[in-house]
Amino acid sequence: MDPIDLHQIALEAMRSRGLLPAFMPQALQEAEAARRTGPERRGDIRDLRRLTWFSIDNDDTRDLDQLSVAQALPGGAARLLVAVADVDCMVRPGGAVDEHAAANTTSVYTAAGVFPMLPEVLSTDLTSLHEGQERLAVVVDMHVEADGTVSSSELYRAVVLNQAKLTYDGVSAWLDGAGKLPQLRSVNGLEEQLRLHDALAGRLREWRQSRGALNVKTTAARPVFENGQLVDLRPDEKNRAKDLIADLMIATNGAAARFLADQGFPSLRRLLEVPRRWDRIVALAADAGVQLPATADPVALDHFLQSRRRADPEGFADLSLKIVKMLGSGEYAAAPPGSRGLGHFGLAVIDYAHSTAPNRRFPDLVTQRLIKAALAGDAPPYSADALAEIAKHCTLQEDNASKVERTVLKAAGAWLMQDRIGETFDAIVTGAAPKGTFVRIGRPQLEGRVVRGFEGLDVGDNLRVRLVSVDAARSFIDFEAVSR
Repeated sequence: MDPIDLHQIALEAMRSRGLLPAFMPQALQEAEAARRTGPERRGDIRDLRRLTWFSIDNDDTRDLDQLSVAQALPGGAARLLVAVADVDCMVRPGGAVDEHAAANTTSVYTAAGVFPMLPEVLSTDLTSLHEGQERLAVVVDMHVEADGTVSSSELYRAVVLNQAKLTYDGVSAWLDGAGKLPQLRSVNGLEEQLRLHDALAGRLREWRQSRGALNVKTTAARPVFENGQLVDLRPDEKNRAKDLIADLMIATNGAAARFLADQGFPSLRRLLEVPRRWDRIVALAADAGVQLPATADPVALDHFLQSRRRADPEGFADLSLKIVKMLGSGEYAAAPPGSRGLGHFGLAVIDYAHSTAPNRRFPDLVTQRLIKAALAGDAPPYSADALAEIAKHCTLQEDNASKVERTVLKAAGAWLMQDRIGETFDAIVTGAAPKGTFVRIGRPQLEGRVVRGFEGLDVGDNLRVRLVSVDAARSFIDFEAVSR
C-alpha cells in the first residue's frame, strides 16, 4: 500500500473547520520575547518549592499543566494542594499569542501529531511544569474530609518545583503491584505521596458517586507507528492513575468555580445538562431487566452501570460507550457574578469550571485570569457578556477540534482497512441523524458511516456491519448493515 500523508490531511481538516494550523510570525516572535523578559512576578507569591510536588501524565507529554502534593491530617482528613501552571504570566491578553489561543481555543490532538494552542516555546517549555524547573503556579489548596467532602479551599499564587515526572502507565502498574517506579529511590516521601493520593482520589470519587457521578469505562483509539509507518489503531484505555488524576482535577475545578462565585466574579462553567435521550437510556436498562425512573436520575443510572460492570465486565466498555453517546456533549456557559448551581450531570457536581489545563484549553486560561484578578483585588478582566461570547466560541471550536481529530483518525483507519473490504464486524450505533448514521467497530477501533440498511437505527443499537468501501484521502469508511 502507498503511504498516507496524515499531516496534509490534518492541515486541510483544520482549515476546513475554521482552525488555525500554524502560528503567525508575530505570535512566534512574541513567544520568543517572553523567554527574554521572563514571567511577571507582581503580588503575593508564596515559596512552596520544598514540597514533594509531582506530575502524572502520558509518557510523551511535554506540556505539563498540574502538580500535586498532599498531607494527611487527623481523623482521616487530608490537605490536597494542586498547582496549575501560571500561563497568564507569559501570555499577554490581547497579544498575538492570546489571539491565536482565543481563535482555536484548544490544542488539537490528531493521529498526525499535535497542533498546540500555544507556541511550543511556551507550552512545552516556559509554561510547562517540567521536572527540576522552578515555575509560577496558581495553587488550589483544599481540605478534604474523611468522607471525600471538600469542606474548604484557598487559592493563591506560588513558586513550585516538580520533583518527579511520573507516567500514567508506570504509576498504575506500581499501584496495582505489577511494576516499579525508579523515582521512589531518588525522591524522599514520594511513595507515601502516591499512596495518600490514591486514597484521596478514592474518597473524592466515592463522595461524587453517592450523588450520582457516573463511573463509566471509555476508550480512545491510539495510532501505533513502527519505523514511522502507521501499523494499527489500538484502544488507549483508562487505568488507575488516570482515574486518580481525573478525581483530583474534578475537585480542583469545583473549588475554582466556588472561589469565583464567592468573590462575586462572573465565570466560565462547564455544563452537561440532563440528557435529552433519557428515554433511550431507560429502554437500554429495560433490555437488561432494570427499570430506571421516568425522569433523569443520576444515582439510579450509576447503580445500573455498576451492576452491569459486575455482571458483564467484558461488555462494560460497549455499554459505557452507549451511555456516553446518549448523554450528549458538554458545553461552556457564562455564569453571572456570584452565580451558583450550573452543574454537570455526568460528574454529579455543580459550580464546575475548567481551570486545570491552561496550556491546552483557552477556557482554563480565561479562568486563571479571573482568579488572579480576584486574588489581586482587581476588577474582572472579562465582562459577563464577553464571557458569554467566549463560551459560545469555545463550545463551537471544541466541536470542530473533535471533528478534525475524528477525520484524521478515520483517514488512518481507512488506509489500514484497504485490504479488508467485505469483512464483517460487530458495531454500535454512535450517531443517528438525518445527515447520516454512524457506527463504531472495536478491532481496529474506528468509526464509519452506514450507507445501506440504516433505516430504523438509533444511538446505542448493536448490529453487524460489512465494510463496503474506504477512501483514506477523504476519510471515508462505509459500512452496510447485515444483521441486528
